[in-house]
Amino acid sequence: MAEIVQEEKQKGGKKKPKHHSTRIDMTPMVDLMCLLITFFMLTTAFSKPKIMEIVLPEKIHEKKPQQAPQAVASRTINLILGPEDKIYYYNGKADDPKTAPPLQVADFSGGPTGIRQVLLDRNRALFKKIQKFQDDITAGKITIPHDSVANALKTLKNEDDTGPIVLIKAYKKATYRNFVDILDEMSIIGIARWTFMDMNWVEERMIEDKLGIAPTTPAKPTTRK
Repeated sequence: MAEIVQEEKQKGGKKKPKHHSTRIDMTPMVDLMCLLITFFMLTTAFSKPKIMEIVLPEKIHEKKPQQAPQAVASRTINLILGPEDKIYYYNGKADDPKTAPPLQVADFSGGPTGIRQVLLDRNRALFKKIQKFQDDITAGKITIPHDSVANALKTLKNEDDTGPIVLIKAYKKATYRNFVDILDEMSIIGIARWTFMDMNWVEERMIEDKLGIAPTTPAKPTTRK
């Protein structure tokens, strides 16, 4: 607040002009600065960046050709993200259009036609183990440090040998939103083994036939000489 200085009148009713230096009281600003500091400290702590954890394979430094890991066909389920929030899936592998497995359609709803129910039916054994472990922690039957819970869940997933091996692929008209949604489903259901892969020409032909559109891929993959 600025200090107000009143002028004194001289004899005869005339005012004598005086020059006073302006003095500003900074005491109230101290409280204001404390409030601002507290506000910025709280908002900075609460607005943490949202990240998505994706486990990528280790980089191979050796120059010699490496053989890709082989997945058991009976445990493999292929998820293809398609247009209009649809998911096309099939079991096993598709490398020949004449013997291609049947392609089925699912969505992101929580109903019987949702992809969550499809994956849950295949991963029910591991899902029950994870749910029981979390319930025991909540009930106090298992005492474990909070930092060790993630490692314990990782151990349960590594020991699983019956759950599905999910191969996630994306059609050219898939959206980034569906990509994030399917990652959430992997976390919710507790899928132990999943990865991203590119579609082959047989799978593209299967999707195009299912959608009823003209094929855009050649009948056989072209090879360069």
